[in-house]
Amino acid sequence: MSQPSALQDLVIVDFSRVLAGPLATMVLADLGAEVVKVERPGVGDDTRHWGPPFDERGEATYFQSVNRNKDSVAIDLGTDAGRDEARALIARADVVVENFRPGLMASLGLDYKSLAGDKPELVYCSVTGFGGSGAGAALPGYDLLVQAVGGLMAITGAPDGEPQKAGVALVDVITGLFAAVGILAALRHRERTGEGQLVEVDLLSSLLAALVNQGSAYTLAGAVAGRMGNAHPSIAPYELYPTGDGDLVLAVGNDKQFAALCAVIGLEPDARFATNKERVAHRDALRDVLVQRLAARPAAEWVPALSAARVPAGQVNDVAGAFAFATSLGLDPVVEVPRADGSTARLTRNPINMSATPPAYRTAPPDLPST
Repeated sequence: MSQPSALQDLVIVDFSRVLAGPLATMVLADLGAEVVKVERPGVGDDTRHWGPPFDERGEATYFQSVNRNKDSVAIDLGTDAGRDEARALIARADVVVENFRPGLMASLGLDYKSLAGDKPELVYCSVTGFGGSGAGAALPGYDLLVQAVGGLMAITGAPDGEPQKAGVALVDVITGLFAAVGILAALRHRERTGEGQLVEVDLLSSLLAALVNQGSAYTLAGAVAGRMGNAHPSIAPYELYPTGDGDLVLAVGNDKQFAALCAVIGLEPDARFATNKERVAHRDALRDVLVQRLAARPAAEWVPALSAARVPAGQVNDVAGAFAFATSLGLDPVVEVPRADGSTARLTRNPINMSATPPAYRTAPPDLPST
């Protein structure tokens, strides 16, 4: 007997491509939703061709990162027959997700306004780069572009270096998660009222919301952050430090942790470092003292000593090391998902744990249907 799922019987028609939309629908698919991915005949999602790297079957690993637990259909939306086929799918769906350029779905008669008259219970999620209307509607929504214009690159990187992007398409990931939350909230509203609604999420607004403390520093205090390398604007010590061999991250968030750090490294009390406020005010002096003390031992020795004293500390892992570290902690970061040909795809597991209706991994990302 199969385990129940949180979103069983929920049907989603997914017209989205690349990352934000597909991530949102995969999260919901992991939780039990039936997701039908609509792709262009012969071409499919753009990320099917984004590589290297490719897996042992020659499939792009990018596409596989956000498309498990989905079925795929190839539909030419530029034809009357294709649009009729799409409407037939939507007729049995609870949710539609799309991230085409604003106005395209309306031109096909597949936008929320066109569909809601016949299906008022429909939840329809549109993901855009800079909003579905207004001056931003015509702008292309690429993650790197949004990281630049949205302020993230201005606060990422060394103070004397060039602005830097994050190492993954972080804005797309954040937007996809906001989209999933919006869809679930709309479904809860529908449970109470029977009414569907339009959910709109854009990359720029998602990034601005994700700036959190850096955003509120500006909105509340007019403080415009700059690049600080690995340092934190409001906490110290909270950055990367050299040691006798290798680099060490310290993430000291309160005075108790700082006292424990001092005990481990043999640092005597100093009025300049008594409170976090004082440590931030004297961060350069504090760094000099810590660098001198940490030079006595390699990072590999400092980490266990500091961790034993409950001081947040660690070395910088590469991606392989990160998965190995999670495995050593019993977090089981990799799942093996069955493919139709009998092989398995090793994918990163959904991070949500649920006692009654946990995520499930039913199928690997689908092959592109033949036309």
